Amino acid sequence: MKTKLTLVCLMLLGIISIGCGENELEEKDTKLDLINPEFPEAKQEVLETFVAIAQSIKDGDLNKLISFHAYSPKFTEFKNGQPRNGGEANEAHERSVFGAVTEVVAFNAEDLKIAVYGDVANLTFHSDFQLKFGEDLVVVNDQITLLFVNTNDGWKMVHEHHSPLTIE
Repeated sequence: MKTKLTLVCLMLLGIISIGCGENELEEKDTKLDLINPEFPEAKQEVLETFVAIAQSIKDGDLNKLISFHAYSPKFTEFKNGQPRNGGEANEAHERSVFGAVTEVVAFNAEDLKIAVYGDVANLTFHSDFQLKFGEDLVVVNDQITLLFVNTNDGWKMVHEHHSPLTIE
């Protein structure tokens, strides 16, 4: 009796193992291509988020601007060749800079490109920002990359990269 029970258990284990292996193959065969599709609905959502970010800057609504970030230990930012910083430094910088803007003369994103990879999106552009700080006009012509993740609260920035644009 013990031998029969052992044999039945081994057969069941074999059947379960084969079944699991087939599921893994099926999963690999049906894995979503994240590289080639355009994901137009998500792309539109990211664009709308970016437009809302720009509007929050134009309106001077710093809390709204900050709400588009997903600050966590994973958040990173590069700017102007300086070492990487995190969410706390990014928030302080954004509040300091955009809180001091007295007028947004221009806020243009040239050569805008959005690439969506499922729940992750990369937005790149060349900035043509003209911001007034009192009487002083500051022109920002940078290459900017914003990395977004689709969360339960919409698309949120998890990385920013800013570097000067060299036009030849």
